[in-house]
Amino acid sequence: MDLIDTFFNPDVLVASWPLLLQGLWLTVRLAVIIVPLAAALGLLIACAHYQRHRWLNRLILLYVDFFRAFPPLVLLIFIYYGLPFLGLPLNEFTATVLALVLNSSGYFAEIFRAGLESVAPGQNEAARSTGLTARQAMMHVIVPQGVRNVVPDLASNTLEAIKQTSIASAVALPELLRTAQIAQGQTYSQTPLIAAALIYFILLWPLVRAISRMQKPVVIPR
Repeated sequence: MDLIDTFFNPDVLVASWPLLLQGLWLTVRLAVIIVPLAAALGLLIACAHYQRHRWLNRLILLYVDFFRAFPPLVLLIFIYYGLPFLGLPLNEFTATVLALVLNSSGYFAEIFRAGLESVAPGQNEAARSTGLTARQAMMHVIVPQGVRNVVPDLASNTLEAIKQTSIASAVALPELLRTAQIAQGQTYSQTPLIAAALIYFILLWPLVRAISRMQKPVVIPR
């Protein structure tokens, strides 16, 4: 009975549900903004790398390695607490979006780069021979094929980007984890944290299953 009262108290769940729902809505907002921005920036970086300009590629390599190596939580704290000293104060929401877009874009860039390089060079030559410009060949021939080749990796990185929105609690942004912590403090029960964990699971499990299906090896009948 003590276990139920501490971790699965229905009265506490009902009382804290409005707060958890607000946090869930903010988590969804973060994900809807961060994932497209990070993916678009990553694709832009990958396309620039594909042009094979020596000095540009060195800068791209530096960008990608830096933001992949930098822990997103540390990056968020630096942006939120450090930039004001440079005269660039950002609110909690903007700082979180910026930190996670920079971090995730490095991973998206590497995934897109691998996808673009998996396209046979002859595809670009064939597209150019039909009269397409270099940009048209990239956008209509190379990018669609490259993206299709790395869909499972893109989905996995999308999942990680969504999960990382929970670090926003470090700057007191009331996303799902933060609101669960607030509700825990108000009710002196672990139930809100358990509820938040279950909400994350329900929210992300369909994507996990979809990724597993995409990564399942194809068995060719004999």
